[in-house]
Amino acid sequence: MSRKTVEQNIAYDNIRELYYVNMDHGMGEDGRRKRVYQTYPTLADARKALRMFMAEKSQRPRTRPHSMTLDQWLTYWMEEVVQPSRAETTVYGYRNIIDNHLSPALGETPIQRLTPQDIQKYYTMLLRKKGLSPNTIRRHHDLLSASLHMAVRQEVLPFSPTDRVEPPRQVPHEAHFYGPEELRRLCALAEGTWLELIVKLAAGLGLRREEICGLRWPSVDLQQRVVFIREARTAAGARIIQKETKTKASTRTLYLSDEIYRLLVREQQRQQEDCLRLGRDWDGEGMVVLDSRGAPCSPNAVSLAFTRFIQKNGLPKITLHGLRHTFATVASAQGANLFDIGKALGHSTPATTGRIYTHLLDQTHAGILSRVAAAMK
Repeated sequence: MSRKTVEQNIAYDNIRELYYVNMDHGMGEDGRRKRVYQTYPTLADARKALRMFMAEKSQRPRTRPHSMTLDQWLTYWMEEVVQPSRAETTVYGYRNIIDNHLSPALGETPIQRLTPQDIQKYYTMLLRKKGLSPNTIRRHHDLLSASLHMAVRQEVLPFSPTDRVEPPRQVPHEAHFYGPEELRRLCALAEGTWLELIVKLAAGLGLRREEICGLRWPSVDLQQRVVFIREARTAAGARIIQKETKTKASTRTLYLSDEIYRLLVREQQRQQEDCLRLGRDWDGEGMVVLDSRGAPCSPNAVSLAFTRFIQKNGLPKITLHGLRHTFATVASAQGANLFDIGKALGHSTPATTGRIYTHLLDQTHAGILSRVAAAMK
């Protein structure tokens, strides 16, 4: 035999008078070890090449060969990572994206062969063929990115292909709101209807619809005239879920104005009278806002009822969430600063408030510039 081992991974061929270096790349996707042999004229050259190869190899993420598809990985990720730690509504939203979009488009692709180009084409298809908005596609990107980064951490992928794509830029949401006159007209029309309390909780306290529907009587302190926002009622498909508020900042205490205090007292008395009429004890543990049948409200049903009320009365188009924007706008017009508005709305930072309500910043800037201009005269 002409080739003899000189040292580990280096052999010498005395016929060709060359040194052979074994470049061991590890296991391939087929389960076989991949070796590449390179030749060098001297032992010093061979040793140098081997050192460089081993140094470069040590920097590579160690991944095991996998034949699993993206579908199989997403199933594992949802069952073992997402479901145990995320809210049911989040799980429901992720499943919708996977079942309706990701699986049909990319599900059969082996995860280790999924390229940035595959993902970029997927985003383009969603935009051009399916007509999804850039903000919606961004949610697809966030889901895919989170799942593939977990694959990197668990040594299934050397890197995440989502790091090498350009997701659509998010389009800032334009907040629609009423001015004081339109708000007064809405409140006058809603007076005496079952929507009155909902409208005034949204416009007077800046509550989200889920917070309104999830408000329980134990969270209302009529003696201290405060309300504790700590629960929300939301939908996950056909299921209605009572859960904690969206974030830690969303848990807050709000003062009750005379008008909202009066409405809550009246509603509590009405519910007590209904229970008495039906021969039931009122335990005071139930929901503050009930529908016309006396049942807890679905957030979607409340939004739909509000939209129909607006249309029926010929009011300018606005959503129920738009009344939360109206609260912020009216509060700003009355002199409240961005920090206090954000605290009342349950935002984690003033930056969040400023990002959503850019028109408030515009008004503030205009006021500052006017005062500076006046000082210069």
